Amino acid sequence: MDKLYWLDQIKLPDRVKVGEKAFYLSKIIQRGYPVVPGFVISAEILRQFLENLNSSESLVADLPHSSLYLDVANWRQLQQVAGRLRQEILTATVPQQWVSTIFQAAREWQTGCLILRPTLAVSTATPGMGNISGLLESVFCHCEPEAIAFGLKRTWSQIFRARSLLYWQRAGIDLQQINLAVLVQPVENAIASGLLRVNPSGWEIEATWGLGIAIALGEVQPDMYYIQPETGVVLEQQLGKKTLAYAVDDAAPGAFSQPVPKSILTSDNTCLITYLLQEAQQKQYALQEEYLQQIIALGTQLVSELGKTFTIKWTIAGQTTSGKLYVTQVSTPQSVISHVHFLRGLGAAGGRVVANALVITNPQQKPKQLPKGVILVVSTITPDWLPLLQQVAGIITEQGGLTSHAAILARELSIVAVVNATSATTLIQTGERLLLDGNRGEVYRIKGDSKQEMVTGREGEGGKVGENFLSSHHPKASHSHLPMIATQLLVNLSQSSLIEQTQSLPVDGLGLLRSELMVLNILEGQHPNNWILGGRQAELLELWSNQIMEFARAFSPRPVFYRSLDWRSPDLPSLSDSLQSSPQSMLGEHGTFSYLRNPAVFELELKALATVQQAGYSNVHLLLPFVRTVEEFVFCRRKVEQALLTEVSQFQLWMMAEVPSVLFLLPEYVKAGVAGISIGTNDLTQLLLGVDREQGQLAKVFNERHPAVMSAIAQLIKMAQSAGIPCSICGQAPVLYPEIIDKLVEWGITSISVEPEAVERIYEAIARAEQRLILAAARRKLH
Repeated sequence: MDKLYWLDQIKLPDRVKVGEKAFYLSKIIQRGYPVVPGFVISAEILRQFLENLNSSESLVADLPHSSLYLDVANWRQLQQVAGRLRQEILTATVPQQWVSTIFQAAREWQTGCLILRPTLAVSTATPGMGNISGLLESVFCHCEPEAIAFGLKRTWSQIFRARSLLYWQRAGIDLQQINLAVLVQPVENAIASGLLRVNPSGWEIEATWGLGIAIALGEVQPDMYYIQPETGVVLEQQLGKKTLAYAVDDAAPGAFSQPVPKSILTSDNTCLITYLLQEAQQKQYALQEEYLQQIIALGTQLVSELGKTFTIKWTIAGQTTSGKLYVTQVSTPQSVISHVHFLRGLGAAGGRVVANALVITNPQQKPKQLPKGVILVVSTITPDWLPLLQQVAGIITEQGGLTSHAAILARELSIVAVVNATSATTLIQTGERLLLDGNRGEVYRIKGDSKQEMVTGREGEGGKVGENFLSSHHPKASHSHLPMIATQLLVNLSQSSLIEQTQSLPVDGLGLLRSELMVLNILEGQHPNNWILGGRQAELLELWSNQIMEFARAFSPRPVFYRSLDWRSPDLPSLSDSLQSSPQSMLGEHGTFSYLRNPAVFELELKALATVQQAGYSNVHLLLPFVRTVEEFVFCRRKVEQALLTEVSQFQLWMMAEVPSVLFLLPEYVKAGVAGISIGTNDLTQLLLGVDREQGQLAKVFNERHPAVMSAIAQLIKMAQSAGIPCSICGQAPVLYPEIIDKLVEWGITSISVEPEAVERIYEAIARAEQRLILAAARRKLH
């Protein structure tokens, strides 16, 4: 193979061979800055590797000299092509001479762990080329020949992932123009790691304990420091939520508790291990004042080298107390756009997107349709907006919290969203070009011309590049690497258009089918009562049952928990109810109480479920919403019996546990026939704490980890166990605060149901929680 390019020896003519990431690191290491050493495997090596594949497959036979012309709108074709290309690379053999050369070079560091960082250069300037942070991810591997060879193939194969192929085509980049080199660096244990973001409007530092992969994977919420650029003064700092940390697996830092076996934590032969942080350490900032000042000083010095806008990743290498600050990565603006965030809210649905704004100042005057691909800016969104949202690229609302309707809709539809962005409709004008960051909850104005439409998500993680939440390497694509979990993992869903994509997720069923969102697609803007009063009941029944049947068919034999209608009239201002006589509050006539007042729609739902049963599907169960009293439940149970649903032995009647009265009445509900409960943390929290979850300004009060809420959840799980019925949880709490999954599993939750985009990380969190319990039990036996 060609010579390796050591960071401290790279010259300007080497730039296209080593990629931008390595080139900027070499620039500062050669000026004496503290950079983790490394060498680069040039882009030419990948070209030689592809040329020597000698594949009979027509797709890869001419690589790297061919271009793939795909219909990127056909996601199935995109996934299939990406899968075949990557499989071809992963099963090929890397020449032994190459592996030996790399291994001998890496041995000089006397480390057991390496990181392989993709470093990219595009040979032709492309207007559409934007920020690609997260599109290509780093790979960790043992410093052993076999592990290096496989890690190298994994790194190379990423340019053929579905999201990568989509990005290249959207940006107008031919495969021949892509020069992918690999930066190899040693990995040492770290006291703390993080990022420094520098731009003229303000600097931000993120920090966490241990290695920085915890931030990249989104498994911790890092500490945040906001710095004034001119003075280096810390204007504000916020303690993050850090429950775990990563370290090299051949060492056990004294700062951490006992390790979790790596086989549980990752699907790959990685050299890392995860440690639970002790409770006292979770409450401490990861950066000592000494190191914080070192990072600020380093940023000040680098402005003269890199300009006023850049990002560095840093690490403080060491074991416990004394460490040394190193730079591990440098990123500078790679496109002609420039941006400064001018508006901040709550990041409600992850990813980043660039598009034109469409501002609607009066949400009561809902338009009949929206232009495709815009960022919708509105004060608030109610569920009846759902049919309109299918075409938008992003959402900004002035009101609402992380469990508001806007946030829930955006997460389910995989739309980037920021909520509680005060004065957004005033500060933003229709037609303005915006960058919307749903991870950080920030809105940027784009200055300059750019054809860039989609930007990748969280740095190092890989976000949306115009594709859905499924990537070409989603865990269901190969279940063999996933650890077995005893806790059931279910998915929340309402849109039949997403069924095909969610079928491949590693879930045990559909834990929450939100009927009110499901039927908005068939109601033609009319309340179900109006259909019934207008003599269209039979037509509506057919449409309704067909909708449910799509989910039943797709998930069979896995269970589908259909939650019957739970409409609050403020949620649906555009769907008039002919029987509506007076305005309703958020605690008004909804849930099962509304069925007593007007049973016609509920009876229609039960007929639809019966029709599904008659079609041969016995996997659909009924979940009753917002049950206040035992009498309400008994009324509904009798209606269910009259509809003959209980004639099918597999049928189960469950109820949502979200009205606090259930804490006192659960034994009575069980006597009345409840077969299971599903905890709705959103409503349970707002009713226990007296906070409207739609009011984002009360976000600090609306805390699903509040001791009162956690105590109520624990009580419900224990009561369900005593009664011998299953207990699920389907609110947002486990997704927003994955650290509580340890408690849920410990208390004995039987299933957790989450949005599709959260399935993979919640699966891993459950696996870790279960393994910790097993280890704890084993240690108790030893002692």
